[in-house]
Amino acid sequence: MFSHDRRQGAVASAATMLELIFHNTVRSVRRGHNHALVSIVSNIFQNLTLVAVFYVMFSVLGLRGTMIRGDFILFLMSGIFLFMLHVKSVGAVAGSEGPSSAMMKHLPMNTSIAIASAALGALYVQVLSVVLILTVYHLAAGPIYIQNPIGALGMLLLAWLTGVSVGLVFLAIKPWAPGVSSTLSTIYSRISMIASGKMFLANSLPTSLWMFFSWHPLFHVIDQARGFVFLNYTPHTTSITYPLVLSAVLITVGLLGEYYTRKHASLSWSARR
Repeated sequence: MFSHDRRQGAVASAATMLELIFHNTVRSVRRGHNHALVSIVSNIFQNLTLVAVFYVMFSVLGLRGTMIRGDFILFLMSGIFLFMLHVKSVGAVAGSEGPSSAMMKHLPMNTSIAIASAALGALYVQVLSVVLILTVYHLAAGPIYIQNPIGALGMLLLAWLTGVSVGLVFLAIKPWAPGVSSTLSTIYSRISMIASGKMFLANSLPTSLWMFFSWHPLFHVIDQARGFVFLNYTPHTTSITYPLVLSAVLITVGLLGEYYTRKHASLSWSARR
């Protein structure tokens, strides 16, 4: 009866939100395991497993010589690392807590913090995994040379951004049709295994197959990343503009959908999940 709301200034509110994002990011990283280190080790194992599988496949099929001139393992990792970050970001954002979650009852927690935390958690785990794998490979197999490290890092962040944008759209759909959202997210991840173009070079893709891959933002990001990583490769058929523009559009659509959903949230939705 005698309680009153204490208003915070802009700086204090921003600091509170950043603190909440930090703690919730730690929580999202540890969600599937009791310790964050287990999540990182598990993610490293997943990355290395994919690298090993594709290495054996290309060796058995005799396709190593048809790829780019340079370190073949680095060629595989340049595609797999971006693919893993993209898919993990889609899943993390699409699976973040919605407006009817029990966590939203605790102010100042909100869906924006949950989304940001899920996205940053996926980025943190994958970037740390990439750094550790490249460091061990550099020390064990020999020096790694990346033509433009800043550009390669930019493409890694762009793969994350495109994954966040796609995940936002699935998140906006989930409260209204959770089954449809989950199915679409799974289908998208499966299609991305091939449509991302991580197994081949976009410059060598026949024109007749271009339409099956050019729609996927990760296809452009991975090809551009290899242009930054390797001295002997220059992308001719892909662009950075397309994934940037598509990400902006999908983020806008996803945020509008999430805002509309939040305004019409019902506690009964949580019972359907």
